[in-house]
Amino acid sequence: MMILVVFLYFCLACSAIWLFFFPSGRDFVTSMVARLDPRTLRLPCLATPQFGAAGRALCRFGARQLKAARRHRLLLAGASVLLLLPLLLAISMSNPAMLPGYEAGELAPNAQVAALLAGEQLVAPAPLPPLAFSTREVALVRPMLGDASRNWGLLHTDFAQRLLLAFKIMKEQHGYEMTLLEGYRSPARQDMLAGLGGHVSNARALQSYHQYGLAADCAFWRDGRLVISEKDPWAMRGYRLYGEVAGSLGLSWGGQWAMMDFGHTELRLRGVIQK
Repeated sequence: MMILVVFLYFCLACSAIWLFFFPSGRDFVTSMVARLDPRTLRLPCLATPQFGAAGRALCRFGARQLKAARRHRLLLAGASVLLLLPLLLAISMSNPAMLPGYEAGELAPNAQVAALLAGEQLVAPAPLPPLAFSTREVALVRPMLGDASRNWGLLHTDFAQRLLLAFKIMKEQHGYEMTLLEGYRSPARQDMLAGLGGHVSNARALQSYHQYGLAADCAFWRDGRLVISEKDPWAMRGYRLYGEVAGSLGLSWGGQWAMMDFGHTELRLRGVIQK
C-alpha cells in the first residue's frame, strides 16, 4: 500500500512539474480542454474516424515532451527531490508509537523481568519499625510521613510486582536496599498535603496515582536508618539507578518531572485519571 501511495505521489509530482515548468504542458492541457465536448464529455478526436491521425499526433507530442525533459533534466530532478523529500522524511521518521491509542510491546530487558512476566510472584519485605519514619532527619525531608500508608496490600497488583522487582534489582545488581515510604494515599490526605504548598504536592484529591494504588514514594535503607535526601551523593546515585530500573519495568519516574521527585514511581494505566 505504501509503495502505491509513493508511486501515485510521484506521478502527481511529475505532472505538476510538467504543468508549472514547461509551456508545452500548459498548452497541451489548454488545447484538450478547449476541444472537450461538454454535451458528451468526450474528446472529438477520439470519437471520429480521425483517431489514427490523432494517435500519431499524440505520439509526436510525447516525443517532444521527452526531449524537453532531457534538456531540463537537472531542473526536473531537483524539483522531484523537493517534492518527494517531505514524504520520504515522514516515512523514515514515522513511529507506530506516535499514533494515538498505540501501545508498544517491549521485550523484557533481562531474565528477572522475563520471570515476572512469566508469573513469578514476589513477596513484600518485612516492614520497618515505625520509629524509622519519624526521626528528625526524615521529618525535615518528608513531613507527616509517620501517618503514611505502607501497606503493600493496598497497591495495585501489577504495580506492586513491578515495584518489588525494582527493589530486587536495586539490591542484587547495585547494592541498594530500598523501602516503601508511602503507597496508597487517601483523597483526604492528598488534599491535606496539597494544602501545604506546591513544594509538597501539586495534585489535589483523585488527581494522583497514589489514590488508585498505582504510585509509591521510596527511599534507601543504610546502616539502620532511612536515607532520603538527594544531597547525599550515595543516595543521588541510587536515585539515578532507580529511575533507570523503574523505566525498564514500564514505570514512570518522578526524577524526570519539572518538579523532581526522585523517590516517586507510578504505573500510568489508561483511563484511571480523568484529565
